[in-house]
Amino acid sequence: MQLERPYFPIIYVRGYAMTGGEVENTVADPYMGFNVGSTKLRQRYPRSVVRHIFESPLVRLMKDEGYRDTFADGAEIPDGAELSSRSVFIYRYYDDASKELGRGTRGEIEGYAQGLLELVNTLHDRYAPGDRAQHGAQTDAFRVYLVAHSMGGLICRSLLQQLSRNDRRIDKVFTYATPHGGIDLRGIGNVPGFGFNQSDTFHETRMREYLSLATDTPVNSLDGAFPEERFFSLVGTNHDDYGLAKYAVGPMSDGLVRIPNAYVADTPRAFVHRSHSGHYGIVNSEDGYQNLRRFLFGNVRVDAFLDVQELMLPPAVQEQKDRGYAIRADYLIDVVARVRGARWDLHRRTNDEGSAVLVDYDKHVRARQPLHLASVFLSNAARVDTDRPTLGFSLDIGVQVPEYLVDGVPFWKRDHYDGGFLFRDKVNLEAFLAPGTGWSLRYGWDTHGPNAVHHSAAAENPLPESWVFEVPVMQDTRPGIRAVLRLETRPWNND
Repeated sequence: MQLERPYFPIIYVRGYAMTGGEVENTVADPYMGFNVGSTKLRQRYPRSVVRHIFESPLVRLMKDEGYRDTFADGAEIPDGAELSSRSVFIYRYYDDASKELGRGTRGEIEGYAQGLLELVNTLHDRYAPGDRAQHGAQTDAFRVYLVAHSMGGLICRSLLQQLSRNDRRIDKVFTYATPHGGIDLRGIGNVPGFGFNQSDTFHETRMREYLSLATDTPVNSLDGAFPEERFFSLVGTNHDDYGLAKYAVGPMSDGLVRIPNAYVADTPRAFVHRSHSGHYGIVNSEDGYQNLRRFLFGNVRVDAFLDVQELMLPPAVQEQKDRGYAIRADYLIDVVARVRGARWDLHRRTNDEGSAVLVDYDKHVRARQPLHLASVFLSNAARVDTDRPTLGFSLDIGVQVPEYLVDGVPFWKRDHYDGGFLFRDKVNLEAFLAPGTGWSLRYGWDTHGPNAVHHSAAAENPLPESWVFEVPVMQDTRPGIRAVLRLETRPWNND
């Protein structure tokens, strides 16, 4: 069968089941949670609940992209059945841990990774007979996507980093709320490796074993085993709506995985205000699905950076600096990315929800290191207005007035109202690809007209088929900011 980008088979790898009852509930579900939807949407204010039907990732892939399962006559992958390139397979690695369907014993994560490799091999043989014997993992005839929740993402990484490095058959990996840096508990740190029901799976020492990482390599590193740009980490930031574990893990988490531990280093990622699982969970959410859909099937990638040129101080603080006192401040940036016509966020980091972007003055201002705001994937097929040729999205940006320290002493009470912003505005962006000439971009700030675009951004072309647009960000007051919003735009799914 001919497989053509971007529609490759999908393998879903579910997360951790702690108790025997959770294992039995898991194996009793043919789709192991990938079919779980939601009817509840948490409003931002005043945290009330509104009705919003999200059918589930599985059903939406069927409806939006034409995918389907492969179950027939009680079998998972029936012998002789023709398999569509738009198929979803469920990796049922917990079956053997079931007392009713298996032996009732849990395996180790290396064994789960081996089983995932065997499933990939089986699909390879079904989709491209004879190809694997000739080319092995370096085939040009077969590709598959891995989509995983929580521990499932670590199983995928064990496959890629220990068993089959640089396996070209794995085209992309998308992880929901995976503890790529392990699980940390308040007052304890990294979860103790006592081994109960595989809990040591999330301890750094154990992780280095099944990820084949040296002690001086960060545990959230792919270590060259897989292209970083093809690995996406979706990070949850809502700890309030999770279970009892939220009290052990604390804020700045999804209730189980802390934000700094939920992504792979140097890979594209998005933040959404969702909990690890449950009614407001990250997998059964519109926010999660829309990121998944655009990463797998979209046609444009946009990376947003803020190049901060100057942060102006309040007059009273500037006076102290001029007198030779040392000034310190931690700047926090809210950033929310949305697409045109949607009521959900594609990316959301805010100080109120404990997920804002932290600006290190020495690194990002004095040393001129770019500040990464968001990686956004866009899709022509997912546009709300299909008659309009442009891709519309927006970035809501807020730079908060910090609590200044003068020689280590708080100076913020004088002339300070908490919640003030150095800069706060929403930029609306419309991108258009003109055949033969490349991308063009128009933009407009809400303060000059809500939801409108008024200006054209000049483009640079630093690399083939890659365009960079710069939008000025300025509030020329004291305190204030001078910066440039830099948008690196490139085609996606074109290779």
